[in-house]
Amino acid sequence: MNDEPSARGPVGEDARIDALDERLKALREREEKRNQPAAGVETDENYRAGNRVLSELLGGVAGGLFLGWVIDHFAGTSPWGLLVMMFVGIFIAFRNIIRISNRRPD
Repeated sequence: MNDEPSARGPVGEDARIDALDERLKALREREEKRNQPAAGVETDENYRAGNRVLSELLGGVAGGLFLGWVIDHFAGTSPWGLLVMMFVGIFIAFRNIIRISNRRPD
């Protein structure tokens, strides 16, 4: 009969497929290394800084609104105390955020 290998032989016998498998394994390993966090410390510091900025913004606005409501409630100046203190809270929050962003890393 015929001494040539059949076209439906096992997949691993072709050198091109073996080379392709090796290249795919190498690419997967490189991709896994690339997707791993480089340094957990840097990620944690950035995450904490972002949380601090968010808390400053929310705290400034909420604190200003609360103080404005208290002023309006006792002084009867509705809604001016609320509006003024809200803008003061926003101003203080942005000032603190700018301070955080200008601080040099340790």
